[in-house]
Amino acid sequence: MIAHVSGVVAEKFNGAIIVDVHGVGYEVAVALGDYEKALLGEPVKFYTHHHIREQSQELFGFTSLAAKKLFEMLITVQGVGPKAALSILSLSDSETVRNSIASSDSAFITRASGVGKRIAERVVVDLADKVGLPIRTNVGLTGLSESIGHSDEALEALMALGYNLADATRSLEGVSTELSTAERVTQALKG
Repeated sequence: MIAHVSGVVAEKFNGAIIVDVHGVGYEVAVALGDYEKALLGEPVKFYTHHHIREQSQELFGFTSLAAKKLFEMLITVQGVGPKAALSILSLSDSETVRNSIASSDSAFITRASGVGKRIAERVVVDLADKVGLPIRTNVGLTGLSESIGHSDEALEALMALGYNLADATRSLEGVSTELSTAERVTQALKG
């Protein structure tokens, strides 16, 4: 199993990036946000999901461990394959997608290419209790929703320590966002 790929972006095309790792090119399918951030010739690291089928093998890559874990949850839902899961993760950053699932917002999920209403509802029903609590949002002056209490680095640190996505989110719920990432992780572990 290939857990991650680190190298230099050699090529980009059709939502995939070829990562040159010491002379070997790995084709990695990525979400739209990761695709746009990757620059030719620049170093990159993707956490990967190695998807093996009878007739093909594919690598799906994510710049954050939280996005990879959410992807792996999405593909457990009946009717959601890797391409549909990647399409859902292309809607926004992984925390926004996770929050929409936790908030049972199937309308947000239906905006993904190739995902209909029935599949979106199944995603919400199957995963709402597995992705953790929704993060409170505040409606700003622009009318857009702004996330409160989101710290992707602290969430990823807890997941690297062995927490699943739901437990990591739950443990960060009462911790002040004003603290540094290390202090937030320490508080989450204590409490």
